[in-house]
Amino acid sequence: MPQPRHPSLATFALILGGVAIGTTEFVTMGLLPQIADGVAVTIPVAGHAISAYAAGVVVGAPLIAALGATLPRKGLLVVLMVAFAVGNALSAVAPGYGTLVGARFLSGLPHGAYFGVAALVAVDLAPSGRAGRAVGTVMLGIPVANVLGVPGATWLGQNLGWRSAYWLVAVLGLATVALVAAQVPRLPGDRSRTVRSELGALSNLQVLLTLAVGAVGFGGMFAMYSYIAPTVTEVTGLSASWVPVFLLVFGASGFVGNLLAGRMGDWSVLRSVVIGMVGLGVALGLFALVARWVVPALVVLALTSVLASVLVINLQLRLMQVAGAAQTLAAAGNHAALNLANALGAWLGGVVIARGYGYTAPSWVGVGLAVLGLAVLGVSVLLHRRDVTTRRAVAAPAAPVA
Repeated sequence: MPQPRHPSLATFALILGGVAIGTTEFVTMGLLPQIADGVAVTIPVAGHAISAYAAGVVVGAPLIAALGATLPRKGLLVVLMVAFAVGNALSAVAPGYGTLVGARFLSGLPHGAYFGVAALVAVDLAPSGRAGRAVGTVMLGIPVANVLGVPGATWLGQNLGWRSAYWLVAVLGLATVALVAAQVPRLPGDRSRTVRSELGALSNLQVLLTLAVGAVGFGGMFAMYSYIAPTVTEVTGLSASWVPVFLLVFGASGFVGNLLAGRMGDWSVLRSVVIGMVGLGVALGLFALVARWVVPALVVLALTSVLASVLVINLQLRLMQVAGAAQTLAAAGNHAALNLANALGAWLGGVVIARGYGYTAPSWVGVGLAVLGLAVLGVSVLLHRRDVTTRRAVAAPAAPVA
Protein backbone atom coordinates (compact mmCIF):
# COMPACT_ATOMS: atom_id res chain seq x y z
CA MET A 1 0.00 0.00 0.00
CA PRO A 2 1.61 3.33 -1.06
CA GLN A 3 2.27 5.76 1.77
CA PRO A 4 2.05 9.58 1.56
CA ARG A 5 5.27 11.58 1.64
CA HIS A 6 3.78 13.74 4.36
CA PRO A 7 1.22 11.64 6.28
CA SER A 8 0.09 14.55 8.44
CA LEU A 9 -0.70 16.67 5.37
CA ALA A 10 -2.58 13.80 3.72
CA THR A 11 -4.67 13.41 6.86
CA PHE A 12 -5.20 17.17 7.03
CA ALA A 13 -6.43 17.15 3.43
CA LEU A 14 -9.05 14.52 4.25
CA ILE A 15 -10.11 16.39 7.40
CA LEU A 16 -10.37 19.73 5.53
CA GLY A 17 -12.90 18.19 3.14
CA GLY A 18 -14.89 17.14 6.19
CA VAL A 19 -14.67 20.68 7.58
CA ALA A 20 -16.12 22.07 4.35
CA ILE A 21 -18.91 19.48 4.31
CA GLY A 22 -19.70 19.87 8.01
CA THR A 23 -19.82 23.65 7.63
CA THR A 24 -22.29 23.62 4.77
CA GLU A 25 -24.44 20.94 6.43
CA PHE A 26 -24.89 22.85 9.69
CA VAL A 27 -24.50 26.54 8.78
CA THR A 28 -27.97 26.61 7.22
CA MET A 29 -29.35 25.84 10.68
CA GLY A 30 -27.48 28.76 12.23
CA LEU A 31 -28.63 31.17 9.51
CA LEU A 32 -32.18 29.90 9.08
CA PRO A 33 -33.89 33.19 10.10
CA GLN A 34 -31.66 35.20 7.73
CA ILE A 35 -32.19 32.74 4.87
CA ALA A 36 -35.96 32.78 5.46
CA ASP A 37 -35.97 36.59 5.25
CA GLY A 38 -33.67 36.55 2.21
CA VAL A 39 -35.90 34.29 0.12
CA ALA A 40 -39.19 35.58 1.60
CA VAL A 41 -40.49 32.42 3.31
CA THR A 42 -41.24 31.38 6.90
CA ILE A 43 -38.63 29.68 9.09
CA PRO A 44 -40.30 26.22 8.87
CA VAL A 45 -40.45 26.52 5.07
CA ALA A 46 -36.81 27.65 4.93
CA GLY A 47 -36.03 24.49 6.93
CA HIS A 48 -36.80 22.56 3.73
CA ALA A 49 -33.42 23.73 2.45
CA ILE A 50 -31.89 21.60 5.21
CA SER A 51 -34.01 18.64 4.14
CA ALA A 52 -33.06 19.20 0.48
CA TYR A 53 -29.35 18.97 1.30
CA ALA A 54 -30.00 15.82 3.29
CA ALA A 55 -32.00 14.34 0.43
CA GLY A 56 -29.04 14.97 -1.87
CA VAL A 57 -26.82 12.98 0.48
CA VAL A 58 -29.36 10.14 0.64
CA VAL A 59 -29.50 9.91 -3.15
CA GLY A 60 -25.83 10.53 -3.85
CA ALA A 61 -24.16 8.36 -1.21
CA PRO A 62 -25.23 4.88 -2.38
CA LEU A 63 -25.35 5.80 -6.07
CA ILE A 64 -21.89 7.38 -6.27
CA ALA A 65 -20.38 4.79 -3.92
CA ALA A 66 -21.64 1.91 -6.05
CA LEU A 67 -20.64 3.50 -9.34
CA GLY A 68 -17.26 4.63 -8.02
CA ALA A 69 -16.16 1.48 -6.15
CA THR A 70 -13.75 0.47 -8.93
CA LEU A 71 -12.32 3.97 -9.50
CA PRO A 72 -9.01 5.18 -8.03
CA ARG A 73 -9.87 6.66 -4.65
CA LYS A 74 -7.73 9.79 -4.92
CA GLY A 75 -9.27 10.82 -8.23
CA LEU A 76 -12.76 10.12 -6.91
CA LEU A 77 -12.14 12.37 -3.89
CA VAL A 78 -11.02 15.20 -6.19
CA VAL A 79 -14.07 14.91 -8.45
CA LEU A 80 -16.43 14.80 -5.48
CA MET A 81 -14.98 17.95 -3.95
CA VAL A 82 -15.09 19.85 -7.24
CA ALA A 83 -18.80 19.00 -7.52
CA PHE A 84 -19.28 20.01 -3.89
CA ALA A 85 -17.68 23.42 -4.46
CA VAL A 86 -19.85 24.04 -7.52
CA GLY A 87 -23.02 23.14 -5.60
CA ASN A 88 -22.22 25.61 -2.85
CA ALA A 89 -21.40 28.37 -5.32
CA LEU A 90 -24.82 27.80 -6.87
CA SER A 91 -26.36 28.05 -3.38
CA ALA A 92 -24.64 31.40 -2.92
CA VAL A 93 -26.09 32.87 -6.13
CA ALA A 94 -29.57 31.29 -5.90
CA PRO A 95 -32.11 34.05 -6.69
CA GLY A 96 -35.04 32.54 -4.77
CA TYR A 97 -36.38 29.75 -2.58
CA GLY A 98 -36.90 27.14 -5.30
CA THR A 99 -33.44 27.52 -6.81
CA LEU A 100 -31.87 27.53 -3.33
CA VAL A 101 -33.55 24.22 -2.49
CA GLY A 102 -32.32 22.76 -5.81
CA ALA A 103 -28.78 24.00 -5.19
CA ARG A 104 -28.77 22.54 -1.68
CA PHE A 105 -29.81 19.17 -3.12
CA LEU A 106 -26.91 19.29 -5.60
CA SER A 107 -24.50 20.31 -2.83
CA GLY A 108 -25.47 17.24 -0.82
CA LEU A 109 -24.87 14.68 -3.58
CA PRO A 110 -21.08 14.27 -2.97
CA HIS A 111 -21.32 14.34 0.85
CA GLY A 112 -21.74 10.68 1.76
CA ALA A 113 -19.48 9.31 -0.94
CA TYR A 114 -16.69 11.70 0.11
CA PHE A 115 -16.78 10.59 3.73
CA GLY A 116 -17.10 6.96 2.70
CA VAL A 117 -14.07 7.05 0.41
CA ALA A 118 -12.07 9.19 2.86
CA ALA A 119 -12.76 6.65 5.63
CA LEU A 120 -11.51 3.82 3.43
CA VAL A 121 -8.37 5.79 2.53
CA ALA A 122 -7.73 6.47 6.22
CA VAL A 123 -8.09 2.78 7.10
CA ASP A 124 -5.76 1.80 4.22
CA LEU A 125 -3.09 4.16 5.52
CA ALA A 126 -3.55 3.31 9.23
CA PRO A 127 -1.47 0.81 11.22
CA SER A 128 -3.09 -2.55 11.98
CA GLY A 129 -5.58 -2.46 14.84
CA ARG A 130 -6.22 1.29 14.63
CA ALA A 131 -9.09 1.38 12.13
CA GLY A 132 -11.46 2.94 14.66
CA ARG A 133 -9.10 5.77 15.46
CA ALA A 134 -8.35 6.30 11.75
CA VAL A 135 -12.04 6.71 10.93
CA GLY A 136 -12.50 8.91 14.00
CA THR A 137 -9.63 11.12 12.82
CA VAL A 138 -11.13 11.65 9.37
CA MET A 139 -14.50 12.36 10.93
CA LEU A 140 -12.91 15.14 12.99
CA GLY A 141 -13.81 17.37 10.06
CA ILE A 142 -17.38 17.62 11.31
CA PRO A 143 -16.61 18.72 14.90
CA VAL A 144 -13.86 21.05 13.64
CA ALA A 145 -16.49 22.52 11.32
CA ASN A 146 -18.79 22.99 14.28
CA VAL A 147 -16.00 24.58 16.35
CA LEU A 148 -14.63 26.91 13.68
CA GLY A 149 -16.44 26.65 10.36
CA VAL A 150 -20.07 26.88 11.44
CA PRO A 151 -19.69 29.66 14.04
CA GLY A 152 -17.38 31.55 11.69
CA ALA A 153 -19.65 31.13 8.68
CA THR A 154 -22.68 32.01 10.82
CA TRP A 155 -21.00 35.21 12.01
CA LEU A 156 -20.02 35.97 8.40
CA GLY A 157 -23.58 35.34 7.22
CA GLN A 158 -25.07 37.54 9.94
CA ASN A 159 -22.75 40.43 9.08
CA LEU A 160 -22.16 40.13 5.31
CA GLY A 161 -25.34 38.33 4.25
CA TRP A 162 -26.19 34.63 4.33
CA ARG A 163 -24.80 34.07 0.82
CA SER A 164 -21.27 34.77 2.05
CA ALA A 165 -21.39 31.61 4.17
CA TYR A 166 -21.83 29.43 1.08
CA TRP A 167 -19.06 31.27 -0.75
CA LEU A 168 -16.75 30.46 2.18
CA VAL A 169 -17.66 26.78 1.90
CA ALA A 170 -16.99 26.77 -1.85
CA VAL A 171 -13.49 28.15 -1.20
CA LEU A 172 -12.86 25.45 1.42
CA GLY A 173 -13.93 22.83 -1.12
CA LEU A 174 -11.46 24.11 -3.72
CA ALA A 175 -8.68 24.17 -1.11
CA THR A 176 -9.44 20.52 -0.36
CA VAL A 177 -9.17 19.67 -4.05
CA ALA A 178 -5.68 21.19 -4.18
CA LEU A 179 -4.47 19.44 -1.01
CA VAL A 180 -5.87 16.02 -1.90
CA ALA A 181 -4.30 16.24 -5.35
CA ALA A 182 -0.93 17.16 -3.84
CA GLN A 183 -0.74 15.02 -0.69
CA VAL A 184 -2.93 11.89 -0.86
CA PRO A 185 -1.16 8.94 -2.54
CA ARG A 186 -2.66 7.10 -5.48
CA LEU A 187 -4.84 4.30 -4.16
CA PRO A 188 -6.51 1.93 -6.63
CA GLY A 189 -10.18 1.08 -6.45
CA ASP A 190 -11.31 -2.52 -6.18
CA ARG A 191 -11.75 -3.63 -9.79
CA SER A 192 -13.41 -6.85 -8.65
CA ARG A 193 -16.40 -4.88 -7.42
CA THR A 194 -19.44 -4.12 -9.54
CA VAL A 195 -22.52 -1.99 -9.02
CA ARG A 196 -24.53 -5.16 -8.45
CA SER A 197 -22.11 -6.57 -5.89
CA GLU A 198 -21.96 -3.27 -4.00
CA LEU A 199 -25.73 -2.90 -3.91
CA GLY A 200 -25.93 -6.55 -2.87
CA ALA A 201 -24.91 -5.42 0.61
CA LEU A 202 -28.43 -4.03 0.95
CA SER A 203 -29.71 -7.60 1.11
CA ASN A 204 -27.77 -8.08 4.36
CA LEU A 205 -30.24 -7.73 7.23
CA GLN A 206 -27.65 -6.36 9.65
CA VAL A 207 -26.66 -3.68 7.12
CA LEU A 208 -30.30 -2.65 6.72
CA LEU A 209 -30.91 -2.61 10.47
CA THR A 210 -27.79 -0.53 11.12
CA LEU A 211 -28.82 1.95 8.43
CA ALA A 212 -32.28 2.12 9.99
CA VAL A 213 -30.82 2.87 13.44
CA GLY A 214 -29.04 5.89 12.00
CA ALA A 215 -31.91 7.03 9.77
CA VAL A 216 -34.50 6.95 12.56
CA GLY A 217 -32.62 7.26 15.85
CA PHE A 218 -30.23 10.01 14.81
CA GLY A 219 -33.13 12.03 13.41
CA GLY A 220 -33.77 13.11 16.98
CA MET A 221 -30.59 15.14 17.10
CA PHE A 222 -31.48 16.93 13.86
CA ALA A 223 -35.04 17.61 15.02
CA MET A 224 -33.58 19.64 17.87
CA TYR A 225 -30.46 21.10 16.23
CA SER A 226 -32.12 22.22 12.98
CA TYR A 227 -33.99 24.89 14.97
CA ILE A 228 -31.25 25.83 17.42
CA ALA A 229 -31.12 29.45 16.21
CA PRO A 230 -34.79 30.31 16.95
CA THR A 231 -34.59 28.21 20.14
CA VAL A 232 -31.76 30.40 21.42
CA THR A 233 -33.61 33.63 20.64
CA GLU A 234 -37.21 32.61 21.43
CA VAL A 235 -36.84 30.09 24.29
CA THR A 236 -33.56 30.97 25.98
CA GLY A 237 -34.32 34.64 25.35
CA LEU A 238 -30.90 35.66 24.03
CA SER A 239 -29.93 37.85 21.10
CA ALA A 240 -28.93 36.37 17.74
CA SER A 241 -25.28 37.09 18.57
CA TRP A 242 -25.44 34.17 21.02
CA VAL A 243 -26.23 31.64 18.29
CA PRO A 244 -22.55 31.22 17.24
CA VAL A 245 -21.71 30.60 20.92
CA PHE A 246 -24.17 27.70 21.08
CA LEU A 247 -22.81 26.37 17.79
CA LEU A 248 -19.26 26.64 19.12
CA VAL A 249 -20.12 24.67 22.26
CA PHE A 250 -21.81 22.01 20.15
CA GLY A 251 -18.80 21.74 17.85
CA ALA A 252 -16.16 21.70 20.59
CA SER A 253 -18.06 18.94 22.38
CA GLY A 254 -18.31 16.97 19.15
CA PHE A 255 -14.54 17.20 18.81
CA VAL A 256 -14.19 15.56 22.22
CA GLY A 257 -16.85 13.03 21.26
CA ASN A 258 -14.97 12.03 18.10
CA LEU A 259 -11.77 11.36 20.03
CA LEU A 260 -13.72 9.32 22.57
CA ALA A 261 -15.73 7.47 19.92
CA GLY A 262 -12.69 6.11 18.09
CA ARG A 263 -11.29 4.62 21.29
CA MET A 264 -14.68 3.24 22.26
CA GLY A 265 -14.94 1.65 18.82
CA ASP A 266 -11.60 -0.11 19.28
CA TRP A 267 -13.05 -1.40 22.59
CA SER A 268 -16.51 -2.51 21.35
CA VAL A 269 -18.38 -1.10 18.38
CA LEU A 270 -21.77 -2.58 19.20
CA ARG A 271 -21.70 -1.57 22.87
CA SER A 272 -20.67 1.94 21.84
CA VAL A 273 -23.66 2.20 19.48
CA VAL A 274 -25.99 1.20 22.34
CA ILE A 275 -24.42 3.74 24.71
CA GLY A 276 -24.66 6.49 22.10
CA MET A 277 -28.29 5.75 21.22
CA VAL A 278 -29.58 5.55 24.79
CA GLY A 279 -27.60 8.60 25.89
CA LEU A 280 -28.76 10.70 22.95
CA GLY A 281 -32.42 10.09 23.74
CA VAL A 282 -31.93 11.06 27.39
CA ALA A 283 -29.96 14.19 26.46
CA LEU A 284 -32.65 15.41 24.03
CA GLY A 285 -35.29 15.12 26.73
CA LEU A 286 -33.10 17.04 29.14
CA PHE A 287 -32.53 19.79 26.56
CA ALA A 288 -36.27 20.31 26.16
CA LEU A 289 -36.55 20.75 29.93
CA VAL A 290 -33.63 23.16 30.43
CA ALA A 291 -33.58 25.15 27.16
CA ARG A 292 -34.91 28.29 28.88
CA TRP A 293 -31.78 28.61 31.09
CA VAL A 294 -28.48 29.53 29.43
CA VAL A 295 -25.92 27.48 31.39
CA PRO A 296 -27.96 24.25 31.72
CA ALA A 297 -28.88 24.50 28.03
CA LEU A 298 -25.22 24.79 27.04
CA VAL A 299 -24.20 21.88 29.29
CA VAL A 300 -26.88 19.57 27.93
CA LEU A 301 -26.17 20.69 24.35
CA ALA A 302 -22.52 19.72 24.91
CA LEU A 303 -23.55 16.31 26.25
CA THR A 304 -25.84 15.79 23.26
CA SER A 305 -22.97 16.52 20.88
CA VAL A 306 -20.60 14.07 22.59
CA LEU A 307 -23.16 11.26 22.49
CA ALA A 308 -24.09 12.03 18.89
CA SER A 309 -20.42 11.67 17.87
CA VAL A 310 -20.10 8.37 19.70
CA LEU A 311 -23.18 7.08 17.88
CA VAL A 312 -22.20 8.32 14.40
CA ILE A 313 -18.66 6.96 14.33
CA ASN A 314 -19.57 3.59 15.75
CA LEU A 315 -22.47 3.23 13.31
CA GLN A 316 -19.86 3.84 10.59
CA LEU A 317 -17.61 1.13 12.02
CA ARG A 318 -20.55 -1.24 12.50
CA LEU A 319 -21.51 -0.93 8.84
CA MET A 320 -17.95 -1.61 7.76
CA GLN A 321 -17.98 -4.75 9.94
CA VAL A 322 -21.22 -6.23 8.62
CA ALA A 323 -21.09 -5.22 4.93
CA GLY A 324 -18.55 -7.85 3.85
CA ALA A 325 -16.77 -6.87 0.66
CA ALA A 326 -19.08 -3.92 -0.12
CA GLN A 327 -16.96 -1.54 1.93
CA THR A 328 -17.42 1.55 -0.25
CA LEU A 329 -21.19 1.36 -0.09
CA ALA A 330 -21.10 0.60 3.64
CA ALA A 331 -18.88 3.57 4.43
CA ALA A 332 -20.98 5.93 2.33
CA GLY A 333 -24.30 4.38 3.33
CA ASN A 334 -23.90 5.56 6.90
CA HIS A 335 -23.92 9.17 5.72
CA ALA A 336 -26.95 8.52 3.55
CA ALA A 337 -28.76 7.14 6.60
CA LEU A 338 -27.68 10.04 8.81
CA ASN A 339 -28.86 12.58 6.28
CA LEU A 340 -32.14 10.77 5.90
CA ALA A 341 -32.25 11.38 9.65
CA ASN A 342 -31.41 15.02 8.92
CA ALA A 343 -34.31 15.33 6.48
CA LEU A 344 -36.71 13.46 8.77
CA GLY A 345 -35.73 15.38 11.89
CA ALA A 346 -35.80 18.82 10.25
CA TRP A 347 -39.18 18.08 8.65
CA LEU A 348 -40.82 16.72 11.81
CA GLY A 349 -39.36 19.58 13.84
CA GLY A 350 -40.83 22.06 11.40
CA VAL A 351 -44.22 20.33 11.56
CA VAL A 352 -44.57 20.65 15.34
CA ILE A 353 -43.34 24.25 15.28
CA ALA A 354 -45.80 25.16 12.50
CA ARG A 355 -48.62 23.66 14.57
CA GLY A 356 -47.82 25.97 17.43
CA TYR A 357 -46.14 23.63 19.92
CA GLY A 358 -43.10 25.89 20.33
CA TYR A 359 -39.38 25.53 19.79
CA THR A 360 -38.82 22.90 22.51
CA ALA A 361 -41.25 20.54 20.77
CA PRO A 362 -38.62 19.33 18.24
CA SER A 363 -36.54 17.99 21.14
CA TRP A 364 -39.48 15.88 22.31
CA VAL A 365 -39.89 14.67 18.74
CA GLY A 366 -36.20 13.74 18.99
CA VAL A 367 -36.83 11.67 22.10
CA GLY A 368 -39.49 9.70 20.24
CA LEU A 369 -37.20 9.11 17.28
CA ALA A 370 -34.40 7.98 19.61
CA VAL A 371 -36.75 5.45 21.22
CA LEU A 372 -37.70 4.09 17.79
CA GLY A 373 -34.03 3.88 16.83
CA LEU A 374 -33.30 2.03 20.06
CA ALA A 375 -36.03 -0.48 19.24
CA VAL A 376 -34.44 -1.19 15.85
CA LEU A 377 -31.04 -1.46 17.54
CA GLY A 378 -32.50 -3.98 19.98
CA VAL A 379 -33.55 -6.22 17.07
CA SER A 380 -30.05 -5.90 15.59
CA VAL A 381 -28.38 -6.83 18.90
CA LEU A 382 -30.66 -9.87 19.40
CA LEU A 383 -29.90 -11.14 15.90
CA HIS A 384 -26.19 -10.49 16.43
CA ARG A 385 -26.19 -12.55 19.64
CA ARG A 386 -28.12 -15.34 17.93
CA ASP A 387 -25.58 -15.44 15.10
CA VAL A 388 -22.64 -15.49 17.53
CA THR A 389 -24.23 -18.33 19.49
CA THR A 390 -24.85 -20.30 16.29
CA ARG A 391 -21.25 -19.85 15.10
CA ARG A 392 -19.92 -21.00 18.45
CA ALA A 393 -22.14 -24.07 18.42
CA VAL A 394 -20.98 -25.00 14.92
CA ALA A 395 -17.34 -24.47 15.84
CA ALA A 396 -17.55 -26.49 19.08
CA PRO A 397 -16.07 -30.04 18.88
CA ALA A 398 -18.59 -32.86 18.89
CA ALA A 399 -18.96 -34.79 22.12
CA PRO A 400 -17.23 -38.21 22.11
CA VAL A 401 -19.46 -41.24 21.62
CA ALA A 402 -19.58 -43.44 24.73
